[in-house]
Amino acid sequence: MEEGLPQAKIVADHFHIAKLYRAAVDEVRKIELKVLKGVLTKEEYGGLKGVLWALRKRREHLTPEGHALLDRLFEASPLLRKTYNLREKLTRIFDKKHSKKSGRRAIRRWMAAVRESGLDGFDKFLSTLEKRMDIVTNYFISRSSSGWVEGLNNKIKVLKRRAYGVKNLGNLFRRIWLDLKGYEAFAH
Repeated sequence: MEEGLPQAKIVADHFHIAKLYRAAVDEVRKIELKVLKGVLTKEEYGGLKGVLWALRKRREHLTPEGHALLDRLFEASPLLRKTYNLREKLTRIFDKKHSKKSGRRAIRRWMAAVRESGLDGFDKFLSTLEKRMDIVTNYFISRSSSGWVEGLNNKIKVLKRRAYGVKNLGNLFRRIWLDLKGYEAFAH
């Protein structure tokens, strides 16, 4: 690719980067909840029901009930509080307008904070980030994303599943047209 398009910048899609560091938080959550199940009373542990979805959301997108749930969880697990806060800090770095250079500095500071925290849940992600820092920070140049490609790929997968067993080519193309344009044509 680089030979054919030497001026092109390869960009690691922000969606995939976020997926990786959010997966690290999920791994810590699974381990911590197993520990908490053995430590907390049944009622206290029951009070953490639904914590998965609250933990996956950004704090500003939580309902008051979600805030209360996270507060209970973080009171029981300071480790999860630290992990969640580090995840949110990295998300804010990607949300902020940075140049490639300032983005790299901010990510390096975040990496140092993770290492200083003693958390090992991010180790695999940190390794990936080290190896791919250049293409990760290329995101800050134009803040481009391949979200539309991801959406199109998902639509194609759904179409393939829905078209399974359709033997008539005309029916197949009608189904594709309905899936892609039908809503616009018939929604009044």
